[in-house]
Amino acid sequence: MTEHVYKVVELVGTSEESVTKAIDRAITKASETLRHLGWFEVVQVRGHIQDGKVEHYQVTIKAGFRLEDS
Repeated sequence: MTEHVYKVVELVGTSEESVTKAIDRAITKASETLRHLGWFEVVQVRGHIQDGKVEHYQVTIKAGFRLEDS
């Protein structure tokens, strides 16, 4: 088994629909510029309430990606 080194970045995804869509949005956007994304961890979930209803979700995640070997 090869020994790898990973980098962790913090991302914040948003959605008016759901926590899941906020996570998906963050991962999709990160995957446009980061290679070898392998995992994520939800750090915080926040939201905005308007007129007694959830108006907006904001999810902070940590995402890990493998650094390329030289």
